[in-house]
Amino acid sequence: MLALDEGWREDLGNEFEKPYFKNLMDFLEEEIQCGKNILPPKEWWFTALNETPLKSVKVVILGQDPYPTVGHGHGLCFSVLPGVTPLPKSLLNINRELKEDMAIDNSQSGYLESWAKQGVLLLNAVLTVEEGHANAHKSKGWEIFTDKVIELINTKSDNVVFVLWGAYAQKKGKHINREKHLVIEEPHPSPLSAYRGFFGSKPFSKINDYLLSTGSSEIDWKI
Repeated sequence: MLALDEGWREDLGNEFEKPYFKNLMDFLEEEIQCGKNILPPKEWWFTALNETPLKSVKVVILGQDPYPTVGHGHGLCFSVLPGVTPLPKSLLNINRELKEDMAIDNSQSGYLESWAKQGVLLLNAVLTVEEGHANAHKSKGWEIFTDKVIELINTKSDNVVFVLWGAYAQKKGKHINREKHLVIEEPHPSPLSAYRGFFGSKPFSKINDYLLSTGSSEIDWKI
């Protein structure tokens, strides 16, 4: 039994019985049987959904796949476990922009669980990876599953902020209804693209301004 919140199970309906999902689970089981180290551990595959139920979602930050380093990822995109140093470079750039945007200094940690508990769904498009091999599980079926998650939020929720950093996330979010949600599209915070418009984009204050304008509570970004 996969460790997934019953609320999301109900929302996702028969998704787990579809051939693509069964094939995905078979693939992952075969990889494990072959001795490959799959990250994060199985009990953390659905951390993002477990921490942020559908009814609680106010913000969606979309990542690509988990960190391929043991002890880093735990199922929330961009987040690392407490005590991880140095922080991944994209996360360092996120912290840098947050400090510039809202004068909040999170440099001491990269553990973003407090964001998730406030309604920030930190969702990777692909929920697993092989140790040492980024994108190893691309196109194995996770993208179909997370497209369904995005579709549910898009149709069942109102006034959600979707944060799409980089071309990959922007393509995945192309069907989001811009009339009922705010979509923030900026370059990815990785060192390769942060200077092309991520720095100075002020996404965190934009999110809070929108949430307040729609009668919701803002996010406390301090961790």
